[in-house]
Amino acid sequence: MSRISAMRILAAGLAVAGLFLSVSSISAQQAQAYRAPRTKDGKPDLNGIWQAINTANWDIEGHGAAAGPMWQLGAEFSVPPGLGIVEGGPIPYKPETLKTKKENFADRMNRDPEIKCYLPGVPRAMYMPYPFQIIQSTDQIMMVFEYAGALRTVYMKHSDAPADSWMGWSNGKWDGESLVITTSDFIDKSWFDRAGNFHSDELKVTERLTPIDKDHMNYEATIEDPKVFTRPWKISMPLYRVVEKNAQVLEYKCVEFAEDVIYGKLYKVPPK
Repeated sequence: MSRISAMRILAAGLAVAGLFLSVSSISAQQAQAYRAPRTKDGKPDLNGIWQAINTANWDIEGHGAAAGPMWQLGAEFSVPPGLGIVEGGPIPYKPETLKTKKENFADRMNRDPEIKCYLPGVPRAMYMPYPFQIIQSTDQIMMVFEYAGALRTVYMKHSDAPADSWMGWSNGKWDGESLVITTSDFIDKSWFDRAGNFHSDELKVTERLTPIDKDHMNYEATIEDPKVFTRPWKISMPLYRVVEKNAQVLEYKCVEFAEDVIYGKLYKVPPK
């Protein structure tokens, strides 16, 4: 290839890159300027059925495709690749808690709470591969999840948790177009994904849900847990409105599928 041809290709590439950056800049400006429809009390209307479309439930960090934990299932239970939703590098585990994370993954068939149909916790509920519905009122915002029939109540007038729980206790407020939710008072049993990423009972999650057009929201969550991590860290991703005809959150009561896993060792005749 001649030097002139190479320079022409480079120039064309720079032109395309410049056009892409220009379009991206315009899109970002449009997103910042978007004003969502309003509810009767004048707040952004987030009502609807939403879903994440990514592989974060398998691993919130970037990861390649991998075999599943049971070779008999072949490709059916393999791990799809994903770019991850963690910002700014790897999750900042302490050395001793990183060891626990690796042990969780190695023993995931026994330890992963999803296998037993336990409640997913926060933020995992937001990016499991199932839809969830937001039902919005002035004083409370409900989130109804398909997986395990999980529920979240976001209290828009601050209240204190009566006890620690799987889903934590959520208080919300509006910041312009964004719903900001602070959730704490967790038990330490839920995971962030199937890769063994975990937290303690000191977990605090600060979420920010911002509509960017009528069918998309930007979701961000800052994770704080001084028992497990050296510093706060952040995840982000888009959420998509489910727009299929007659869209609804169906019943996925997975407890009955997990009973043998949990109680099988107590049966007089072990399940097959």
